[in-house]
Amino acid sequence: MTPRIVLGFCLLLSICVVALLLRLMVGRIPLESGAWQVVLSWPEDPIRPLRLGAAGSALAAGWCLGLAGLLLQVLLRNPLASPWVLGLSSGAGLGVMIALAAAVMVGVDAPTGGGLVVPAGCGALGALAITWWLGREGGVLEPLRLLLVGVIVASLAGALSMALQDIVPHGLRADFIDWMMGRIPEAPSGGLLLTCFVLAAVVTVVATLLADWIDLSCLGSDEARSSGLNLASLRTGLFLAAGALTAAAVALVGPIGFVGLLSPHLARLLVGPTHRVLVPATCLAGMAMLLGAEAVRQFIDLGGGRLHVGVLTALLGGPFFLWLLCTNRGTLR
Repeated sequence: MTPRIVLGFCLLLSICVVALLLRLMVGRIPLESGAWQVVLSWPEDPIRPLRLGAAGSALAAGWCLGLAGLLLQVLLRNPLASPWVLGLSSGAGLGVMIALAAAVMVGVDAPTGGGLVVPAGCGALGALAITWWLGREGGVLEPLRLLLVGVIVASLAGALSMALQDIVPHGLRADFIDWMMGRIPEAPSGGLLLTCFVLAAVVTVVATLLADWIDLSCLGSDEARSSGLNLASLRTGLFLAAGALTAAAVALVGPIGFVGLLSPHLARLLVGPTHRVLVPATCLAGMAMLLGAEAVRQFIDLGGGRLHVGVLTALLGGPFFLWLLCTNRGTLR
């Protein structure tokens, strides 16, 4: 490995370790004035499992989102692609909204917290299936068609979600808005957390082994086919892997933006464009970004509670994204 690659990996690992320690050690104690004071101390039971759960959720979701963003940017040959272009975020939101509206109509208690995982996952997978079905041309996935279908699916799902908000009470509407802002669970479902880690690990290994083919696909369709690459099979694999990773992450933490968009660019800046090192670097970048945002938000209290992690990733990611555009660094190669 070149010194640049080694330094890039060391930097990403260092950010992950520092962010993990901060998330585990940052706490708050109430003051007599009603305000809160931030303190740094090693957590004891029963606080430690909650902080470990939040850290694990951030690592798993960041890993999934970062890797999904990289695969989509390769699939669509668009450096601005992110996990949300497939309509999965809006589909997950529609699944949650349908579950809330159905509970009100039937007269049962509406799902909250971890109970939103199943409808969110079903909604995301449903959007994935529709996008897959309509995004093919002649039985082969076409990047431009796939992108347009994803935008349309996202728009329709968003419109249906807003229409269903008129059915549910204001309290449930607030729960839905709170979920849409993205939140890191402190007591995640063990099965879902394990699924995210295993899925991300498997896709990472496979993508790294196929790195040479992925590099070749970035050169263009004609060059890839002339070199013997089965482009249709590669596109199908990239689509299914990115969709599954995004659906798992959305079910775990809700729709958190900018992580999947910016992680591949950050990794390219640090280790270069070769996918054999870019794939694992992007995974580390996704984990570092989301875990870092989760650690930083522990210090931010605007009076109504700590800032949502999805809001923080947008506030930090937006300026970085504009810098990429202005400096013309947002490229695939």
